[in-house]
Amino acid sequence: MTTSKNITDRLGQVVVASTTGFTAHCHELYQAPPLGSLVRCGRDDGVVYGVVAGITTESLDPSRRPMARDAKAESEDEVYANHPQLTRLLATRFETLSVGYRDDVGLHRYLAPLPPSIYSFVHLCSDGETREFTESLESLSVLLNAPNAPQDDVAAAFLRLASTTHSDPRAFLVRAGKELAVQLIGQSQRLNGILRRLSR
Repeated sequence: MTTSKNITDRLGQVVVASTTGFTAHCHELYQAPPLGSLVRCGRDDGVVYGVVAGITTESLDPSRRPMARDAKAESEDEVYANHPQLTRLLATRFETLSVGYRDDVGLHRYLAPLPPSIYSFVHLCSDGETREFTESLESLSVLLNAPNAPQDDVAAAFLRLASTTHSDPRAFLVRAGKELAVQLIGQSQRLNGILRRLSR
């Protein structure tokens, strides 16, 4: 499958990359995709897929923390209108967990042999891409075992979003629940917590 080169679905660019995940700097403030979204970066001959596992908006200069402004403003939009420089002083970034890649052989749902290049464009996957990727839930183990990430919330968010791309969302979630039961055998409390999140 050829990935779209349309810049309208471009979220940002890779600024930190490793074999286990990548961080993207958004082109627009507050325009990160939701937690659990499937995104991709790279070119058609080497696409890496990631699941959004964390989102941060902070000052571009770590030595200058944002401070409260315009206490009498009637809306947040008014604050930004009164201080247009804020959009140039703040940045939104999101971290992903790498869950697969595509090469000239096909789609693989495990870690890529190499991380994406710095400044690779990051795109939100289309419904069709997400549906194809989640035809198998092989990559779910990556989300459930990721260090330094809210594993259960990310996995549940990923499955909820993915379910909306399938013709029968409920059937997909039932299949996902069965896969979770296999991967979390002996962890009934954790399993039940994720299943409750899936029903929301």
